[in-house]
Amino acid sequence: GGESEKVTSARRDFGSFHSSNVQELIGTIKAGVYIPPSLPFELPKFHSDHGNIPSFGQEMRKKHFLLEEETTFMNHGAFGCALKDALHVSQKWQLYIERQPLRFFDRELLPHLVFVTKRLAEFVGCSATDLVLVPNVTMAMNIIVRSQDLKAGDTVFMLGETYGAVKKLLRQVCEEQGATLQEECLEYPLTGPGQIIKKVEETLRPGTRLAVFDHIPSKSVFINPLEEIIGICRQSSLDADYYTSNCHKWFCSPKGCAFMFIKPELQHSLRPLIISHGYGFGFNSEYIWTGLKDYTAMLALHTVLDFWESVGVQRIRGYIKGLMTQAVDLLVGRWKTGLLAPTEMFGSMVCVRLPESLRGDRAANYELAETIQNALYSRYNIEVPVKALGGSLYVRVSVHIYNELEQYQKLADAVEEMMFK
Repeated sequence: GGESEKVTSARRDFGSFHSSNVQELIGTIKAGVYIPPSLPFELPKFHSDHGNIPSFGQEMRKKHFLLEEETTFMNHGAFGCALKDALHVSQKWQLYIERQPLRFFDRELLPHLVFVTKRLAEFVGCSATDLVLVPNVTMAMNIIVRSQDLKAGDTVFMLGETYGAVKKLLRQVCEEQGATLQEECLEYPLTGPGQIIKKVEETLRPGTRLAVFDHIPSKSVFINPLEEIIGICRQSSLDADYYTSNCHKWFCSPKGCAFMFIKPELQHSLRPLIISHGYGFGFNSEYIWTGLKDYTAMLALHTVLDFWESVGVQRIRGYIKGLMTQAVDLLVGRWKTGLLAPTEMFGSMVCVRLPESLRGDRAANYELAETIQNALYSRYNIEVPVKALGGSLYVRVSVHIYNELEQYQKLADAVEEMMFK
């Protein structure tokens, strides 16, 4: 009787897992009768009103991140940087698992993944029935693109700014299935979002099977005017059907955590890359278990969400936007250059043009960009990427809550010193 009877008599959807009633649990969220599982240990508490959350900048870095002090780190956009508290929680989960591995994987993991899916869905503003956790965006894009059933004569649309790995995926799938890949390039510098809207309006043809857009392109880092782009797509019988984003970059979760949103009417046509025990038991079940691996980065999302909610999303965005504006004014003022696009098109990253005298009579290409990036790293311990775009060189600067203005002054100084060497 008692608890053990309740557990063993619960519905099992797949395999021999005692807690595999994933769709049933997701259904209770929708019905408003969901009861979350209790956590095996206490999570960190963040109380901004009680003063235990430090001010942004250096204090924030020292208390909540593991970044070394000697590096001027302005490249959060590459691989992110985990919140120290969330990393410690993921390690606590790892230790907890090994105390009784069977109990954890058989009876506890799946309900805990449902719980964290519920919380993340609420944070991003969708139903938990339409969101699944995946290890990264690359995995999500492979699932989405490989589920399309393209054929000869079909067109797939993308802008030249599309992320490199996704371009390779689209090329490979189009070649394999005989579809046409249409790539449209923008001219830099951009004068405003209207330039992108016009390009899509003029080049997206009716009958296009799939159109892929980066919300924030990796190299050029402007914010794509998605609302207007979606409006244009709808005129060509396309819609905003899929959305995917990493949690281990700007959201600062431990590495190996992302989400994929799929519209309800398309979930049945999506095919998982990995077929495992949940196959055939509903959308969430098909993606929640992909074999035995470390799921602790996903379980640590509770702490990441607690941090963002306690500090305040608007407060975090406000600091990033304010520091970004100051950094732009400083760098553009010191170097007498400009940006890749108007300031209002950038969020937490920005491309600032390097002085032309830095390259002299050399071509502004990938090789020179890499040479300058390596010089900033090896001579000054400044971690910032350099990009060759539209015949000029740009630094792609990231701003997060652990950054402060002094770091951008170091970058300005270093570039000026390199100009006169």
